[in-house]
Amino acid sequence: MSAIQSAPSLHIVIAGAGPAAQALVRRIAGGSDSRQRAFHGTITVLSNRDECPEALLELAELPQVSVRFGQAASFIDADAKMVTTVDGMEFSYDQLVIATGSAPALPPVPGAESGLSYSTIDDAASIGEAVKDVTRLVGRRPLGILVGNGPAAGQAEAVLRARGVRPVRTTLRPTAVVPFSATESGAGTGTDNAVQGTALPATGIVFEDGSSMKGDLVILAEERTARNDLAESAGLTTSPDGGISVGRDLATSVPGIWAIGDAASCDGLRLGLLLSAESSAMLCASGLLLSAGKEDEPALMAA
Repeated sequence: MSAIQSAPSLHIVIAGAGPAAQALVRRIAGGSDSRQRAFHGTITVLSNRDECPEALLELAELPQVSVRFGQAASFIDADAKMVTTVDGMEFSYDQLVIATGSAPALPPVPGAESGLSYSTIDDAASIGEAVKDVTRLVGRRPLGILVGNGPAAGQAEAVLRARGVRPVRTTLRPTAVVPFSATESGAGTGTDNAVQGTALPATGIVFEDGSSMKGDLVILAEERTARNDLAESAGLTTSPDGGISVGRDLATSVPGIWAIGDAASCDGLRLGLLLSAESSAMLCASGLLLSAGKEDEPALMAA
């Protein structure tokens, strides 16, 4: 009687290390889903960052996970199932996930870092917290200056209204964002203790002609473009907006390659505007592990 063969160890490579990639690692290797079988394979995360954020370091401590910092993926050989990094390192894979995100379509507006940003569904939570602080400070329904034109701006407006903000939207791009000023807001020394020490968002914008708009907070929801150079190297199908075309299971046009987060596009819309990082990770993990299991079946039956 022949011995029962175990399934070959699955090796997953994730190109990218942002929120969606981190959520996927937690979903597969971190035991975040009690209904999922224990993962006995390995995961290699290729990060383009040299710095090591705490969340990523925690994932790197998992025994099945290897995080390669400063090793951005630059080329995919889909036939050989091999990823090459910018430094020439090569990583073979059984399943590959592209999570390279997106980049702003335009250069940043000076002072934009002092305002709020809406680029994916996940930004709704941080905006909600900021709105609470501003509402306590002004003691009324806040007035929000929303900058943007497109799906992200439309979604941001709905988020603001749902959180009690009265949004005023402009499609004209400002030349500067004006930081919060306690003096101008009337907060002075009497600011509520609940918001003392809190970094409140910007309150105004200035246009090229010198005109300005002022409110209680500024939200920038400008368009972004998917980073798809890696996808093009593998011959993946991309959508007109530049994102990697995926199905409802987040599979790309090439078997064994998946895309999540803002790198992907579904039904002509950036995936980050359709699904949260956690939801994207859940769908991808389910489809990827199911697909990998089906690929292993012939080998096990032959054994």
